Amino acid sequence: MLDATLIQQCADPSLKPAIVEHFVTAAGANDPLAVTVKSGGRLILVPKATTPDEAMATVRQYVGQAVVRVGLTQFPAGVGVKDASDLKPDLVDACENLRKGTAMFAKVLRIVAKWYGNPKGDDVFPQIFEDAAYAWKTGEFEGVSVFQAEDPGGSVVNQREPIDTGGTDAAAEEASPPTEAYPQNEKQVGSAEMRIDLSRIGGK
Repeated sequence: MLDATLIQQCADPSLKPAIVEHFVTAAGANDPLAVTVKSGGRLILVPKATTPDEAMATVRQYVGQAVVRVGLTQFPAGVGVKDASDLKPDLVDACENLRKGTAMFAKVLRIVAKWYGNPKGDDVFPQIFEDAAYAWKTGEFEGVSVFQAEDPGGSVVNQREPIDTGGTDAAAEEASPPTEAYPQNEKQVGSAEMRIDLSRIGGK
């Protein structure tokens, strides 16, 4: 479980704390030094890092030739980096990783929501979240590379808490139905998994 202070200080302010927590639970890792390496869809076993230097050494070793995910949010290490030497140790800093990861996930949520036509109904958000978490893990949504894609902008909709969009009060009211309507634990959120379209993963 993520520390509430860490979420408050480091997570993207456009995501409410409960969403940040569910995101890290669904797609992230418990260990800030966690490094996951996949090549051709297969997981490559790498030594468990015990220091930031060890974690970064593993990241630099594989970046550019495999899919490397790192830290609490399992942030894609190679995104926007042309050379392994450009990678910064803040990837394995819990706060910086959470800041970068939640900002990127908020973008992915906006991309998925836009594909759905930015629906206003509260009942649609769990499906948008599930699709966004899936897109985060695979790096793609409906043929679009979500990490490189342009941010459609706007607020992350239907989180059932006020979002500071910098817009009008009406927009804030529209985005803020009662907080009680949101699932209070991860088991309830996980129940939406039955709606995932498994045809995307080759029917396996």
